[in-house]
Amino acid sequence: MTTTLPAVQAPATDAHALTGKRRIAFASYVDENYLPGFLVLLRSLALSNPTVCEDFVVLYDDLRPASIARIRALHPRIVLRRVNDTHYDSYKKGDQDNYLVRKAYFILDVFRLREYDTVITLDTDMVVLGDLGELLKLREGLAAVPQFFYGQHKLNSGLLVIQREYLSDEFCARLDAIGRSGDYELDKHDQGILNSVLDGDFIRLDPRYNFVKRRLSGDLPVPEDTAILHFTGRHKPWQGGESGYSLAEEKWREFELPDADFHAEYLSKAGGLHHDLIVHYGSPHVARTGDVETARKVAAAHIATGNYQDAVDVLESVRIPLDEAWPHEVLGHALMSVSRYDDAKAQLLLATAAPNRAATAYARLAQMAWVHGDNASALKYATAGMSVDITHRSSRLWAQRAASVPAQELGSPEDQLAHVAFYMDRQGNAGDKLLPESVRSAFGPDTTSRRWHSVHAHRLFDEAALERVNARRGLVIGGGGLFIPDTMPNGNSAWQWNVPDDLMRRIDVPIAVYAVGFNAFDGQSYRAGRFRESLRLLVEKSAFFGLRNHGSIEKVRAMLPAHLHDKVRFQPCPTTVTRQLVPGWQDPASREDTILVNAAYDRAGLRFGHDYGYFLAQMAQAVRDLGKLAEVRCVAHSLDDEKIAFDLRREHGISLPVIPMYDFENDEIRDLYARTQLVIGMRGHAGMIPFGCGTPIISLISHPKMAYFLRDIERPEWGVSVHDRHLAARLVERSKDLLRDHAATVADVHGRQQELWKITEANAADLRILLGG
Repeated sequence: MTTTLPAVQAPATDAHALTGKRRIAFASYVDENYLPGFLVLLRSLALSNPTVCEDFVVLYDDLRPASIARIRALHPRIVLRRVNDTHYDSYKKGDQDNYLVRKAYFILDVFRLREYDTVITLDTDMVVLGDLGELLKLREGLAAVPQFFYGQHKLNSGLLVIQREYLSDEFCARLDAIGRSGDYELDKHDQGILNSVLDGDFIRLDPRYNFVKRRLSGDLPVPEDTAILHFTGRHKPWQGGESGYSLAEEKWREFELPDADFHAEYLSKAGGLHHDLIVHYGSPHVARTGDVETARKVAAAHIATGNYQDAVDVLESVRIPLDEAWPHEVLGHALMSVSRYDDAKAQLLLATAAPNRAATAYARLAQMAWVHGDNASALKYATAGMSVDITHRSSRLWAQRAASVPAQELGSPEDQLAHVAFYMDRQGNAGDKLLPESVRSAFGPDTTSRRWHSVHAHRLFDEAALERVNARRGLVIGGGGLFIPDTMPNGNSAWQWNVPDDLMRRIDVPIAVYAVGFNAFDGQSYRAGRFRESLRLLVEKSAFFGLRNHGSIEKVRAMLPAHLHDKVRFQPCPTTVTRQLVPGWQDPASREDTILVNAAYDRAGLRFGHDYGYFLAQMAQAVRDLGKLAEVRCVAHSLDDEKIAFDLRREHGISLPVIPMYDFENDEIRDLYARTQLVIGMRGHAGMIPFGCGTPIISLISHPKMAYFLRDIERPEWGVSVHDRHLAARLVERSKDLLRDHAATVADVHGRQQELWKITEANAADLRILLGG
């Protein structure tokens, strides 16, 4: 039977709603007359801010299809929004045939956008010359540059940074009321209706973000720190310009480029480039020129977003010279990610010829050999990588994996269950290290090789592996968020278990999928076709298919035909019921006066967006205030988790003791989490493990799975988004609430855990029938 927490309803799976990650967009009103200016604006934005690629909302009412095509060619995330001028008919001022007046009206449509948290408006007679990072980091209010000529109480048109509270029906109603009343001044220099509503109540930005052309009269040079140059006035550069502003117009004409030249200039820029822009500009450049270096950049951008087949396609479309090591290495990486292993090996061997690429190429060769179960070759390649670069971390990792001796199996096959899981390396993620043992403990107290046959999910499931599994009494698949596309990509399943369909079909023992999670980040996607096919086959083959939260259940059911939906059931992660599963468990007689803080940095761009600096500052304040309640320590599940301690010390002068949990054994992990007062964690298992040990938690939500778990236990208030406007205050307030009557809070944790245990017990009864024992 399928059991669920009685009062819990499956949560919405909108990732943004769960993580609170800010959605940012640029916006402009564009018509045919001002199209040349807008195309220059788009080019200047990309060339001046090459790491930035947010949605760009184009408000329009008369653009031709060919014009829209030209706009789309310059930006990969154009959102077209036709303006609705009917609600302006009753406005009592303005000449609707005057472009400047229409623009002043229609730009108000940005306040009717509901999909975004921050909208930055740019006029089509602007050119971007500098970094806009500070604008992207703004989080509150409505910001603009004050008018230069008409007084600081009015904002200048063109550049607005609008936050969520202004993108509302209430604020739009105020705009409409002023518009209908006619109680405003409107001329070509200002946002009359908006200025009337705000009455000077806006955040004042430095003039360099809206530097008006008229300040340069007499051919004055454009100041070096100008971020946005605004060609106000009647005469626009694409219309012939105006005398007395030649130096300003030279800046504008730097971006009046043919597409081919623009693509080449963007791709030649040093430093980090946004992967979406690399693909958007690089793909036509490669098709046009066959340039190998650009093809490599485009392929690497595809790999960064999990589009491995696209990476293969772009590099196979060009002729790579034998001595160009880097493109061979990237192509090898892409080929192994789609399971074309022989082709990948040939490319990677070519890459080993260049000293600067050899270590990485050897590490990938070692990885492929290990995936195929060839430890001797894996060790040989990894050793070669370290001989090139003794500090190469990946080569050292594969050498350790290849040299490790697997545990000797003590039991007979007929007494064992096969277990597909991600078996973490030494100094790997502490949560993933604990998971396989926790899954096994749900099936009985003996978690050793006497009762279990280990199958590493990342190794190719081949004929020999199939034979070993079919000799056991069943197969358990579980130990983390295995439904994620990029931890160890393969073309056989497109999720973590590297299993071809034909071999999965030939598994003839009962299959139990146990507490697996759908782990895609906000903004991350799967290769939908291959994953769906593999997923459907797995569900069809499974005797038991349990996912660890209702969010994962909804995501997976959405990918399955209706007749398979009922096979997908709720099975909490066994780490959340640790107290029930560990033999002889005893709650601690006393707890240390500590609060443990964990932050995660894998896929940091998907976690933080433009808000990492804000997050760090808020955590600095929270740590100071929490230090008045207990000693605050940093607990690192992986080496990268120590970054928060380094950054807090460097940026804010705060020193935190660091606990290297990645070096802990499983009992040490559980013991530490059981003895602390409170855990504030960003990793999923920095919440689930302490909860399972009976310790209160607050989740720093940067991934939907955190919210999924808290909703399942009916305690969403135990989570705070890393993007929350009042992150520090909320963390401290909720910590005080949980610590005020700690015994009652612990009892609440126990009660929530007991509900998960009831489900686990009910599922265990079904599993005993299916698997025996």
